Amino acid sequence: MRESTQPGPAGEPKKKGKGAVFVARLSSTLALWALVTGALWFNNSYLFYILVSVLGVLAYWEFLQMLGHRGKSFTTLRNWSLLVAVGYHLACFYHFERFGRSGFGAVESVAIFLSVAGAFTVMLPFKIDGRRTIEAVTHAGFGFVYVMVLFTFLAHLIYLPHESVAGKPAGGFYLLFVLVVTKFTDMGAYLTGTLIGKHKMIPHISPGKTWQGFGGAIVWAVLGGLAVFWLFPDQLKILTPQHVVVLGVVLGLAAVIGDLAESVLKRSLDVKDSGHVLPGIGGALDLIDSLLFTAPIFYFYLRAIQG
Repeated sequence: MRESTQPGPAGEPKKKGKGAVFVARLSSTLALWALVTGALWFNNSYLFYILVSVLGVLAYWEFLQMLGHRGKSFTTLRNWSLLVAVGYHLACFYHFERFGRSGFGAVESVAIFLSVAGAFTVMLPFKIDGRRTIEAVTHAGFGFVYVMVLFTFLAHLIYLPHESVAGKPAGGFYLLFVLVVTKFTDMGAYLTGTLIGKHKMIPHISPGKTWQGFGGAIVWAVLGGLAVFWLFPDQLKILTPQHVVVLGVVLGLAAVIGDLAESVLKRSLDVKDSGHVLPGIGGALDLIDSLLFTAPIFYFYLRAIQG
């Protein structure tokens, strides 16, 4: 769990108590789950897509901010990258609503091209600033794929052909499944690691993670998946109990790696959180880091078992 700071008696920052951090984190989590539940209640693809788009673009903005590039040329590059990101989400939504997933690869390819080629183009009027110029361009392109393209797999899940329930598409329930499994992984790792964690997992990347917490993460991931499957069996007809167990293990592992991947990013850039929009959690990228790996894997798994 990330800990916030507040001024101490001598003016030095001190860590908040675990209780205060837990309350802040719980409040943010409940608010976000309320949004997901509302979208699920109305079973409206528009609401799901708006939520995915806002979180995705905000996380990409945080990624670009974390890089720490300053100056007019880098501001221009950042603005171009965000413009492509917003355009990409609008194009995705239009394509999904009108054509489904058919031919979507062309939309994705054009967006990646505009992100990379456009980044070079907008930097042409400015004086080259040594390695910082090419680093900024490559960072923007990598961030677009890492955040925007991978996170859009949540939208793929919404629009993946599913059996309808009561005349309504069931895509939102598959989105709920991957969200629950991913977040149960995080919760299981934290609770188990706090209670019995002793052996450090990868201390040079994330000192707080333990092998005991990793085991708890996998167990909680499986339990979370089984709980959603038990609650909504008619809406998750593609899956079977055997699939759910396998997915719990695979997605749990992917969630841990996704979290560690962002830890590598933040440790390399010497930042604590990607942002501060979510009390107790950090930024939008801190919230979705694991989903960047679990959503694509879940999508590919569903495609495989659908034939």
